[in-house]
Amino acid sequence: MTSSQSQRKDVDGSALAGFFSSAVVQEMARKGRSKTFSRLASESGIAAVLRSTDAVRDALDVAFTELSRSYRNEYVFKAAIAKKILLGRHSLNTAVMMTEFRVGACKADVVILNGTSTAYEIKSDRDKLDRLSAQVSTYLQAFARVNVVASERHVQRVLEQVPSAVGVMRLTRRGQLSPIRQPVDDAARVVPSTVFEALQQHEAKAILQGLGISVPDVPNTRMHRALRTIFTNLDATTVHDAMVATLRTTRSQRALTELLQAVPSSLHAAALTTRLRRSDHARLCAALNTRMVDALHWS
Repeated sequence: MTSSQSQRKDVDGSALAGFFSSAVVQEMARKGRSKTFSRLASESGIAAVLRSTDAVRDALDVAFTELSRSYRNEYVFKAAIAKKILLGRHSLNTAVMMTEFRVGACKADVVILNGTSTAYEIKSDRDKLDRLSAQVSTYLQAFARVNVVASERHVQRVLEQVPSAVGVMRLTRRGQLSPIRQPVDDAARVVPSTVFEALQQHEAKAILQGLGISVPDVPNTRMHRALRTIFTNLDATTVHDAMVATLRTTRSQRALTELLQAVPSSLHAAALTTRLRRSDHARLCAALNTRMVDALHWS
């Protein structure tokens, strides 16, 4: 158990955000400890509000609570999407969540693939809206549904800036995702060449094979152009549906089911979006169960 809120002291928001970075999660998973976590625990002030019996997992819960209350950064939004949508409405057996998914010159903050595809662009209080129009226009070419998840201060401006086909959601102070406008679900508007450019080459080949189309027999130096030419001439809905089916397999997260049951909920979004080997799971769990009095001496 963590200490009560009456014991809470001032904490450093930027240091708190670092707890949930891929670097810290990977370090704990690969080494069973994290020098970076130890440093952040001291710098953030979290160590001062924990009891000697508290573990690393308790520190993460306290850090996340403080982030959610006072420093609502991008991770807080991603955690809400993971909890309320990926794990709340779907499951790892039927859906996959990807983050920082490159589409053209943009990176979609979160993409969830289940029976369809949905992109989520996050706009926290710390984000500007100057690139929003370009971002959603790009995502509309690759995904059937596009949502902007905004903080309360941005909602009205988002509604004014984005097309009516784009959904708008608000992250409430209670951490709930409140729909303001529903997105239009339209796989027919995607641009096959844009979808192709977002894929890894082996995924593009798998899509063609799944559609009964032969992969070009050309040298590797000419493969990208040859594949792109084929995709450009395919039906939009066909490409979209094949993309969803293929990526749900190539990027499946079913292997993380047991890990998510073992780690604190505050770490779910990080565990879902950090590259972890199956052999690393036990070390990560052991690190999370380490008492803070010992973790503060990790080196």
